[in-house]
Amino acid sequence: MKSTELISILKEKMPHNHWDWRHDREKDTLRIQNEALNNGMTISLPQVINRYESKGDAAIDEIVYTITETFTAMEKEAQGQLKSSEHIYPVIRSTSFPTESKEGHQFITMEHTAETRVFFALDAGTTYRLIDENVLNSLSLTEEQLKEIAKFQVRKLKTAVKQDQVAGNVFYFLNENDGYDASRILNESFLKDMKKRVEGDMTVSVPHQDVLIIGDIRNETGYDVLAQMAMSFFTNGKVPITSLSFIYENDQLEPIFIMAKNKPNKENDKK
Repeated sequence: MKSTELISILKEKMPHNHWDWRHDREKDTLRIQNEALNNGMTISLPQVINRYESKGDAAIDEIVYTITETFTAMEKEAQGQLKSSEHIYPVIRSTSFPTESKEGHQFITMEHTAETRVFFALDAGTTYRLIDENVLNSLSLTEEQLKEIAKFQVRKLKTAVKQDQVAGNVFYFLNENDGYDASRILNESFLKDMKKRVEGDMTVSVPHQDVLIIGDIRNETGYDVLAQMAMSFFTNGKVPITSLSFIYENDQLEPIFIMAKNKPNKENDKK
């Protein structure tokens, strides 16, 4: 599929008179601008085409859904429907994730680990918008107020886990599909409660946005299983974060590199 063909399909599926479609042929990106809101979003056409080649029409349906819900969130924001503190949540992203919006506004962020960074989102139900300086001003909040609200909100999220055993090791999976599964890594009470259940080494993994994995690693095979599992989830996630896992010790998260058939090395010890 060519980029021009993909654009034609998207226009056919989303016929909006007040949307302006701009194809940057040099970067091969598509900018969709909602003229009524004076806001928009940019998508990478090659990324969508690659997903189409592996997933078929489902990839088109996914991008149509994402675009539609994003603009719905923008409309709600413009109408003042998303100004309640109950709509603010933290989200985890890789440290390589852009720290400013397409419009050039800096996102509000917080340091987390060597592999992850905390962003903040304005939730619209089926999607959310990352909060940048411009959005923060419209909310009439300070950065500290925003962060405190987000920390409180993440503690309200469900923390039910499903359990699986592999080669004598126990793995707990949190997968609510609410957009904030990985965000539970910021719930300190949850991590401390899980630590009490773990008999071996406790690991925490956030390979992509929609899953959090707690490992109770009781033998060396467990680390090999964890490495393969984290990489698989990372590769297949819609919003990948990191294929590395973390050791949870003394209420701290330390990124680790897992070597085959060996216990992990902490990142700071790797040479």
